[in-house]
Amino acid sequence: MYYFDHSATTPLLPEVSELINDINREIYGNPSSVYSSGRKSRSIIENARNQVANSISANPEQIIFTSGGTESNNHVLWSLLNNNHSHVVSNKIEHPAILKVLHFLSQYGLKYDLVGVMSDGIVSIEEIEKAILPDTSLISLMLANNEIGTIQPIKDVVEIAKKYNVLVHTDAVQCLGKMEVNVLDLGVDFLSLSAHKFYGPKGVGILYAKDPKKLSSLIIGGGQERGLRAGTESISAIAGMGLAAEHCVESLSEKRELLIKLEKKLKSGINKFHKKAIYNGNQSKKLPGLINISFPKNQSNIIMAKLDRDGIAISNGPACGSGDVKPSPVLSEIGLDNQTNLSSLRFSFGSTNTGEEVDYLLNKLELNLTK
Repeated sequence: MYYFDHSATTPLLPEVSELINDINREIYGNPSSVYSSGRKSRSIIENARNQVANSISANPEQIIFTSGGTESNNHVLWSLLNNNHSHVVSNKIEHPAILKVLHFLSQYGLKYDLVGVMSDGIVSIEEIEKAILPDTSLISLMLANNEIGTIQPIKDVVEIAKKYNVLVHTDAVQCLGKMEVNVLDLGVDFLSLSAHKFYGPKGVGILYAKDPKKLSSLIIGGGQERGLRAGTESISAIAGMGLAAEHCVESLSEKRELLIKLEKKLKSGINKFHKKAIYNGNQSKKLPGLINISFPKNQSNIIMAKLDRDGIAISNGPACGSGDVKPSPVLSEIGLDNQTNLSSLRFSFGSTNTGEEVDYLLNKLELNLTK
């Protein structure tokens, strides 16, 4: 398969797969047990905690293991129910793991306002500040969007939030391995990551908390994760995530250069045979290797089906079910009409993609697209 959907999920690194298999086969002690096999399991977990912490310039005690970005986002938002200041500022192109949770929690008294974005997919700092109320306790803003890749001005948002004593959370699920993710530089209070987006296993992620005492437990039970996330840890998945995090920040500049090179090759090729292609979102303030393109006079679901027959995996960004493809809310927010919206495809490259693979993709696109 020619795989160009790394924003959806990434393949396991071979060394990560090997580590997971070795641990599943050999290390089965409960990490909360005091005997030797339990202590070995605990050691593996804490080593992974260090690896993840180092990858984002955090302290190990600020890392809470979760089942992924969705749980991490939920953990932050549900914790606000214990806060007298229960108003949240977010934006209209956040992931459903933020937007749907905010809507759900409104029945329990959580209030929120969603600011829009400009036509390039970037939020207005002024609009964020205007939305802050006396009872605002949190601003939640994606570091980079999963459909169009635009990078939000998180550091500027943090500066504004400080003036009002408001905490900041960022969903950074798309970012590790594509850009530097440094919590000290960003200044955020909370940050969510999911291992399967950076060549680790599915079903595991982290929540970074500058001050874990500001969180309440989302899952109640035992005392795991310093009482903030009950349940026996998945040792092999956590270890796999730790190794993947360590690998994805090694030689980051070279990995970015590859993604940029592949992106330029794709755009250059498309510009030669489809002059009306529209590149959605800010093309300079974005993740490398994630490109959302509208092809007027084409339907994305039809093109995806044709490319799938050629062994090519891409997406149209939003989820579809039962063959019912709907316009992407993200693309609607940046001003695309429904017809253009439904002609859009998302290409997201990874570290194993090659120039030859992009040539194959371009060839099949040219054959299947209506000009």
